[in-house]
Amino acid sequence: MGEFWPVPEVLPYLSGRWRVRRTVRDLASGDRGHFAGTVVFGPLEGGGLLHEESGDFTWRGVTRPAARTLRFLPGPGGTADVRFADGRPFHDLDLVTGRYVADHPCAADLYRGEFTVRDAGHWRTLWRVRGPAKDLELGTDYARVG
Repeated sequence: MGEFWPVPEVLPYLSGRWRVRRTVRDLASGDRGHFAGTVVFGPLEGGGLLHEESGDFTWRGVTRPAARTLRFLPGPGGTADVRFADGRPFHDLDLVTGRYVADHPCAADLYRGEFTVRDAGHWRTLWRVRGPAKDLELGTDYARVG
C-alpha cells in the first residue's frame, strides 16, 4: 500500500470519536501553541455529520478551554461539503486517493489545507494560512478512539 490510504466515502470513515493533537505555529512571531482534545463526528439531522471538537488550547503559556463545531454534509461520489456551524461554506473534502488539498479564502487571507489518511484509524490535516493578517501553520493529528 502507498503513502496514503484511500477512503471511498468520507462520512462513514470519519464517523465516531477521535483523539486530536494540534500544533500551531505563528511563522511571523515564532510563537507556538498546542491543542489537545477530542472530536466527535455524530449524526446530523437531515444527513451528514456534526463535528464537535473540544479540549484545551495552550498559547503563550496560557491554557484555556477551546471548542468548535462544523457540519460535514454529503457530497457527490462519497465526498463531503464542509460547512461552519452557521452554514457558511468552508471547503470540500474528497479522500478517494487518501490525500486532498482544499482552499478557503477568509477576507484577505488564504487557508490551504492538506488532508492525508494513513490508515483506518489515523489521519492528518495541515493548514497553511497566509495573508496580511496571518502567517500560520496548523498541524492536526487524529487517532480513532475505540
